Amino acid sequence: MKRLISVAILGGLVACAASAADAQTKFADAQNNLSGVQIDTPGFQNKFAVADQLAQNVQEQVSPTYVPPNPPFLASLPSFSKPGCFDSVWTYLKSSVKDCPLSWGPFTFYGNLDGGYGWSQFGAPLGRSADKANYFIQKNSRDRHWLWSPNAASTSVAGIALEQKLQGEWNLIGVVEGGFNPYSLMLINGPRSLADNNLVAQRNQRTAFDSSRAGQIDNSQGYIGASNPIYGTLTFGRTNSLSQSAIGAFDPVQSIAFSQIGFSGVYAGFGASPETRINTALTYRLTYQGIRLGAQMQVGGYSLGNAATNEYQVQVGTDLGNFSFDAIAGYAKNAVTLSSFSNSGLPVGFDPNSVLKATLSDTGGFALLSRYNWKPYNLKLYLGYIYSHTTDPSDSFPNGFPTVASGIINIGGSTLTSNNFGIPRDLNTVWTGAKYALRPNIDLAGGVYFEHQNDFNPVACTGSGVNTSNARCAGNRWSFSFLVDYRPIPRLSLYGGVMLSKVSGGIAAGFFHDQNIDPTVGVRIRF
Repeated sequence: MKRLISVAILGGLVACAASAADAQTKFADAQNNLSGVQIDTPGFQNKFAVADQLAQNVQEQVSPTYVPPNPPFLASLPSFSKPGCFDSVWTYLKSSVKDCPLSWGPFTFYGNLDGGYGWSQFGAPLGRSADKANYFIQKNSRDRHWLWSPNAASTSVAGIALEQKLQGEWNLIGVVEGGFNPYSLMLINGPRSLADNNLVAQRNQRTAFDSSRAGQIDNSQGYIGASNPIYGTLTFGRTNSLSQSAIGAFDPVQSIAFSQIGFSGVYAGFGASPETRINTALTYRLTYQGIRLGAQMQVGGYSLGNAATNEYQVQVGTDLGNFSFDAIAGYAKNAVTLSSFSNSGLPVGFDPNSVLKATLSDTGGFALLSRYNWKPYNLKLYLGYIYSHTTDPSDSFPNGFPTVASGIINIGGSTLTSNNFGIPRDLNTVWTGAKYALRPNIDLAGGVYFEHQNDFNPVACTGSGVNTSNARCAGNRWSFSFLVDYRPIPRLSLYGGVMLSKVSGGIAAGFFHDQNIDPTVGVRIRF
């Protein structure tokens, strides 16, 4: 059933092709008849400002992939053409994504390819279905090694965006986008990466992460909707949560390998990583007199590919001169987080590739995000705070449920934990940092991130560091990071950075080591 959402959206996009071709013919005829007429292109483009903003929100949790804003079916008009875009590979690479999109009719194909190489003080070999290395210290991080480092600055994605003018200032919009590992070329599938470790002891595991990306062709986003500069934008389908869409713009070191809040979805998910995307979301956005407003609700539950039975978020934000501020609140009922059996307790008679352990909770929180653009000094300053509150779930599912990944389930019983948060867990996370434009094509960024977990263990805690008695004991995560991003030509970025990450107390319980350093260099190409 959950596959039908993606199929329906793909069908909707393709169904527009005939009308798009007809539109192109009509515009070509109009061009021949209006050879002496000057077209007010800037004014016309302004009609698509809302659709442009929505398209730019189609992005990875950490670093955006660009979706061209101009309606592709207007490409036949002289003022929209950019001569020489495709004369050679070099000419194309020197152009911007906006100036030379890969468009046909109302459709634009776009993507982002990000690969690198780095060193881990304490890491693990790369999992085939995982999206990244253990840039931040993880439970299965164990030894020093050099390794290929995918998606360090941003997630590699490929997608198709739809933008079709309807009547007046209304536009039909849509996106289908999938993220992948650029080295294994497999679609990112967090639950599958966990299942790959079911028969492997912690010390021998590959990288694996609980994630909302679960091998779908639209594991990033897959939605369709309508937009209007006055009435706003309404979409339905697989969509980033409001918090996921917003946080990257307020992260000083916006990346995956060099940002604590970019590496993990637990922050945008308000305590549960898989809640960063809703598979069947109804999302409304409106900008009114400089105020950004957003509302989002989930339709359906686990059977429709969602990681909760209900999820809601609201958002308000504004720009006051050079100062930007956004506040977001969210709540998820019966939120699911998944984990591997790690060669212990696998239920008899089940394919190890088809089952995972699960923990249920009700979780929610709020984010306060701010940024100041100090233009005289080419400097941007950032400050953010996220609070999440997690309790036991509202409902129990003793017989288990389907996960967000097709073919992987939880069978309930001893594989399901529903009482982990009898004492609520509170996570308080704060960060600050700056980004400095050394030159128009060179950015330097640095940040400090800190998270505190309260003691929600029902018995007294003992030990310290990796020897802390229980993961529910009070603890901290923190990190320091630095990134250099050089763009020699518009489509190409060369980057290098490092993050020092540390854990303590209950968060470090069961780890082999309590810190990691991850110097990494890489290249990113957008098309």
